[in-house]
Amino acid sequence: MTAKKTASRKEAATPRVGHPLREQQAPDDVQGVSAERHSSMGLVETKRRVADHGEVFTPAWMVKAMLDLVKGETERIDSRFLEPACGSGNFLVKILQRKLVAVELKFGQSDFEKQHYALLALMCSYGIELLPDNIAECRANMLEIFTDYLKIKEWDYLYRAAYYVLSQNLVHGDALTMRAHDGQPITFAEWGYLGKGKFQRRDFRFDVLTGSSAFSAEGSLFAHLGKHEIFTPAKTYPPMAVSELATGFAREARALAPEEKA
Repeated sequence: MTAKKTASRKEAATPRVGHPLREQQAPDDVQGVSAERHSSMGLVETKRRVADHGEVFTPAWMVKAMLDLVKGETERIDSRFLEPACGSGNFLVKILQRKLVAVELKFGQSDFEKQHYALLALMCSYGIELLPDNIAECRANMLEIFTDYLKIKEWDYLYRAAYYVLSQNLVHGDALTMRAHDGQPITFAEWGYLGKGKFQRRDFRFDVLTGSSAFSAEGSLFAHLGKHEIFTPAKTYPPMAVSELATGFAREARALAPEEKA
C-alpha cells in the first residue's frame, strides 16, 4: 500500500563527499508520482518491479486521508510511526511535515528548543524498505524536509545528527522476514529527549517488539508479567548531545555507500 517512486537514480544511491544524500526531491514531488516520472523508468521496468516486489503507488489524496484517521497522533511530536514498506517516503514525509508544524507552534520562539524537538520528530519516524534505491531516496527526502525547516547546511552538527538518525531509523531490509539486507535481525533505536539538549537511545530487535502484543494479550500465559520483564533493550546508550550523535555521520556515510550501490 506504500507509494514508491519509479525513477531509478544511481547517483541518489551513492553518498557524496560533503553532501552524502544529494538527490533530494521537492516535497510536492514526494507526494505523488507524475506521468513523466512514471515513464522515465520505462513500462517494462515498472512491470518487473511490480511483479518481483509488489511495488505499488499510493496517491497523495489517499496518504492524506489515511493519516487524517489518526490526525492527532500525526501532529504529536513524540508519537512513533513505523512504515514497514516505506518506499521513497510518501507517508513518512507527510508525517514529518505535520510534526514540524507542531514543533513550530510550540517551540518556534526558541531556536534551541525548536532544533531539538525537530530532531525528536525525525527520531520518531521509522521505515523498512526492500529496494535499495527507494530507501536511499526515502532518507534523502526526509533529510531535505528536516534541513529545509531548520535552514541548516551539511556541515552543521544538526544535519550530521539527522543523517545518522535516518541511517538507524530507515532500514534497508525485509519487514516480512524482519531481517536487514545483510541477513541480520532488524534493530530499531528508540529515541527519547531528556531535555537540555540530551537524547536517550535504547535499541530493540524488531522481531521481539512484534511479539509484544502476543505476550500481553488477555488470556496469555505471560499476560500478568510487565512488558519490562520480557522485553528489555538489546542495548542502552548513555545520554547524547547533538554533537555526539553527529560523530556517527562519517561512519554511516561510508557504510551506506556500498549498500546503496547494490
